[in-house]
Amino acid sequence: MLKEGKRQEQIFRAVTTTLALFSAGVTFLVLGGLFSFISPDSIVQTLSSPEIGYAIKLSLITSVISTGLCAIVAIPMGFVLSRGLIPFQRPLAMILMLPLSLPPLVAGVALLLFFARTPVGTGLSDVGIDIVYTQLGIIIAQWFVNLPYLIRVMRSSFSMISPRYEHIAKTLGCTDFQAFWHITLPMARAGLISGLVITWSKAMGEFGAVLMLAGATRMHTETLPIALFLNMATGDLDIAITTACILLGIAAVTMFFFERISEHERI
Repeated sequence: MLKEGKRQEQIFRAVTTTLALFSAGVTFLVLGGLFSFISPDSIVQTLSSPEIGYAIKLSLITSVISTGLCAIVAIPMGFVLSRGLIPFQRPLAMILMLPLSLPPLVAGVALLLFFARTPVGTGLSDVGIDIVYTQLGIIIAQWFVNLPYLIRVMRSSFSMISPRYEHIAKTLGCTDFQAFWHITLPMARAGLISGLVITWSKAMGEFGAVLMLAGATRMHTETLPIALFLNMATGDLDIAITTACILLGIAAVTMFFFERISEHERI
């Protein structure tokens, strides 16, 4: 009986290891193959291009701003959802998570119609706040698409922290906010940092919603994914592939930091 159980365990490990190696190998060959289509000259040419320089700068600025806005909303929302502090929590959570399951193009179309065809959008435009086909639209699109992800991460992080710590802090004279700020939030630091890193990376690579709401105008609303799209459409393959490699490099560095943070948390 013991031998049979050990044999089944060995088979299970062999199968799972084979599947993991196969999946990793396919991913490495497909994504790593991008680098075989670029040369040092194309890298230098692309990075020295004013267009790509503009796209990198715009992507960095908009992604940092949208990630910060996501954090402002996601941290308190994740906390109250984890503690059940608001009424109608389940339907509210479902509505908040809905953009997470939507294709980004659908989210972008919804945002475009909201800001172009509703009284809210036209009212903002009347007072000089233009969102459609502007850089502000990039930030709004990134924020709308990535907010549910960060809310979910923060809700999970706060759920893993016992409310007892907050109750003890309040018995010692802390207010609800002080208990949250000095006790709960620092304990959720690993989840917060990893969530912010992934959210920023997702914002850097956001394409569908940005394309719909902000458009694809060179040197105006041209983020890195938009630059990749435009150069592929015009046949500038060297610049397009190098841009794809830049985005891939950003994703790889992001995952490296995410794994280091997760590993540190486990230790």
